[in-house]
Amino acid sequence: MSSLLVTGAAGFIGSNFARYWVDSHPTDSVVALDLLTYAGNRENLADLGERVSFLQGDIGDGDLIERALRDNSVDVVVNFAAESHNSLAILDPGRFVRTNVLGTQVLAEAARRVGVERFHHVSTCEVYGDLALDDPGAFTEESPYRPRTPYNASKAGADHVVRAYYETFGLPISISNCANNYGPYQFPEKVIPLFASRALDDIALPLYASTANRREWLHVFDHCTAIDVILSEGRVGETYNVGSGIEASIEQIADLVLDVLDKPQSLKTIVPDRPGHDRRYLLDSSKLRSELGWKPTVDFEPGVRATVEWYRDRREWWEPLRDRAPVLEDTWAPSITGGSQ
Repeated sequence: MSSLLVTGAAGFIGSNFARYWVDSHPTDSVVALDLLTYAGNRENLADLGERVSFLQGDIGDGDLIERALRDNSVDVVVNFAAESHNSLAILDPGRFVRTNVLGTQVLAEAARRVGVERFHHVSTCEVYGDLALDDPGAFTEESPYRPRTPYNASKAGADHVVRAYYETFGLPISISNCANNYGPYQFPEKVIPLFASRALDDIALPLYASTANRREWLHVFDHCTAIDVILSEGRVGETYNVGSGIEASIEQIADLVLDVLDKPQSLKTIVPDRPGHDRRYLLDSSKLRSELGWKPTVDFEPGVRATVEWYRDRREWWEPLRDRAPVLEDTWAPSITGGSQ
């Protein structure tokens, strides 16, 4: 039996992971930590009831984190807590450095003081920079870090902090760099729920002008299974790329959403690219597959269709969240003052 602290647990990936973990490891205890700023939603964990213990707090609050680790006899920390929206990072880069870099350092220091058995840090493919659309290669765990946006740079900084805590202090860490996730409970600022929620109300879908830019897409359930196998079988101090190998452009995503909802192509509209808009990400996840035996199980098109149908059937979940979004992608203006995930 283990005790986990899951940070960012009321966000998209964190809440899916908490749900996955209590279903797959019912004898373990899970403490779900989240600051509950704009993209954190307590309702994401409502169906878990007493199967998780919820704690509202900031990963940058070292005293709170250390008390939580000691009081709950935490063995494993899984860190999802992050500001994660590239567009918001362009408008307010400082908050990304504060949460993603400084907050991660405070969290790692608390884990070091308490002596946890594993500190797993969840990162992104975007730390490696971008690939040309015709590049035949993919990013490996040995690829150099070349972040191009404030969000990417803040996640790269966090990765370096975590790795330094392993090399300098012996903190037993692991890091996973994942492809773009999709699935239920994703805040409606991100592209698939953004397109689904807007299409349902016959509102234009904003496509960046570089419509051929591509992303690798990974269902959140497959991401959760990857972290599980890394925690159980992965080597301490190692980094593992988590990807599906499936790429799709923003226009292909829009077309799929419109098809699922039986909405017209005329809803697609072109908006200017955001600054630093990366062309393409693709991860080589052969290390995770060959060493640990992991593979994705959710096929892309049916996975996206099921996700869009989830939003179609959960208007009561996403409609109250839509006005929280601090960036309007079609106007490039802040709509509210937001918070961290």
